[in-house]
Amino acid sequence: MSLRRLSSAVLGKRYDYVIVGAGSAGCVLAHRLTKEHGASVLLLEAGRSNRGSWDSWKINMPAALTFNLADDKYNWDYHTVPQKNLDGRRLHQPRGKVLGGSSSLNAMAYVRGHALDYERWAQEIGSSRWKYQEVLPYFKKAQCHDSGASLYRGGSGPLKVGRRRTEAVRAINEAFVQAGLQAGYPHSEDQNGFQQEGFGQMDMTVGPDGVRSSTSERYLWPLFKPQSDEDRKAAEKLTVATHSTVLGLIFDGKRAVGVEAADAQGTAYQLLANEEVILSAGAVGSPQLLMLSGVGDAAELESHGIEVRHDLPEVGKNLNDHLEFYIQYLAKHTSLYPYAATFGGFGFLSKYLFRRPWNAALAGAAWFALGRGMSATNHFEVGGFIRSAPGRAHPDMQYHFIPGCVVGQLEFLPEHGYQAHCGTLRPSSRGTVKLASKDPRAAPLIDPNFLATEADVADQRNALRLTIEILEQEAFKPFVLRRFSPNEAVDINDDAAVDAWIRENSHSGYHLSCTCAMGRVVDDQGRVLGLDGLRVVDASIMPSMSSGNLNAPTIMIAEKIADAIRGVALPAEEGAAHFEPKDWETKQR
Repeated sequence: MSLRRLSSAVLGKRYDYVIVGAGSAGCVLAHRLTKEHGASVLLLEAGRSNRGSWDSWKINMPAALTFNLADDKYNWDYHTVPQKNLDGRRLHQPRGKVLGGSSSLNAMAYVRGHALDYERWAQEIGSSRWKYQEVLPYFKKAQCHDSGASLYRGGSGPLKVGRRRTEAVRAINEAFVQAGLQAGYPHSEDQNGFQQEGFGQMDMTVGPDGVRSSTSERYLWPLFKPQSDEDRKAAEKLTVATHSTVLGLIFDGKRAVGVEAADAQGTAYQLLANEEVILSAGAVGSPQLLMLSGVGDAAELESHGIEVRHDLPEVGKNLNDHLEFYIQYLAKHTSLYPYAATFGGFGFLSKYLFRRPWNAALAGAAWFALGRGMSATNHFEVGGFIRSAPGRAHPDMQYHFIPGCVVGQLEFLPEHGYQAHCGTLRPSSRGTVKLASKDPRAAPLIDPNFLATEADVADQRNALRLTIEILEQEAFKPFVLRRFSPNEAVDINDDAAVDAWIRENSHSGYHLSCTCAMGRVVDDQGRVLGLDGLRVVDASIMPSMSSGNLNAPTIMIAEKIADAIRGVALPAEEGAAHFEPKDWETKQR
């Protein structure tokens, strides 16, 4: 495998596959198509490498996850258009601009979703390829779980997944799980296994080495130091070009034959594919590139002066995202704030100042030397999934618990505290990604259209009340001082007061998806409808969101379509059942 700038990657070369975007899906595809298919691949990434810079540790150290959200070095740093149902606020939408894409930026929560999500997908698409027992083998193929292989877990895949129990905050984490049980919810031994519903430990994409399991770290970089002849042959077939901005697709009639891309100096090159062009630029980048290339809603394209290549009105439509809020409490003791960074201060150093530098130095030293300690975890070590009302067949609310209070999504409150990130999982509101102009470098217009339906407003209101009920259980009595946000002046029994607080305090879960949905824009193998030689493989092709974080399903999608390109498929996991709550039609818990 060679990692290079664009100019040297194209000299006298032609590739079987040109993949646009070295993110959660693109790195997987590049690995599998070279190693298992024997194809030559050019993988293009607009951002830089996740290794080799003085501050690359910010990506690979799990506890440093907020650093990369605070600047645009590794981050597209998008914002939504003003959200009319959130008091006109523009919400932050970070997207990875680096090898590994958003898997190099995210919170490392490994959440597959619920089995019934994939049964729903199969119905929405009209294809049995995406039923749960068909996709489970690909979750397992990708995964190497600390606990080893089982019916539901993979034990030998590239993606290192595990759990952490940080001793300094173990008691308060366990209090959250116990509070869920006291509120009448079940315990879940494995939220990615038989039973998602309930409270328990969460899986994270962090390996035994304490390093973030981005797809670049686990799928690409091992090919730089091949351990076998198979790896060596794959490495020879793969070229990765960073700092490569794709400007548009090249067509011969209705067939995509390549891309036009510019290097860091603005010099443009034509890169041709023998077999296919694959867009893996994410739920923002993939529809943007299609539209820039004349594939999309004809009227919208013409309004920007773009020649219509193929009228496909659903491109950029059906945008899904999760809306979240934090319920926060001040605590007597036991939290992460003594170890946390503060983003106050001034200038360059403002991102590297800590509440108690000696604590941070010790935690950092333990990670750099041994890959262990407070810095070797994302600190989302426990969580929960619940059904919010009778008649919900599987969980529609998710919790990430963290022993600290985050202000403004980045900075820890300088006091002991804890919070539950709460989000509803299957909102009915749908949004769009549209072009701002025909300039490929102009950020597109991202409109999740949050809280556009009365059902979503009611679900968020209900979610807030259920969350406070959990966080005020007996298990938290040794820790709690008082509720911090919403503060005690907010009457949580007053619908108008709750709705106002939600409008002021909710933010994106960063789970943009579904803008090139299967059945609407692509078929059940990611091939763009009505065109040849062109696929989309990333979170944009989900027909609807899975119930949880999206990184694990995106990796699964890439694993599955890589096999589809080869014309093979793993056998279905026929014995894999899932938990069905008793009396779910009439009982909430």
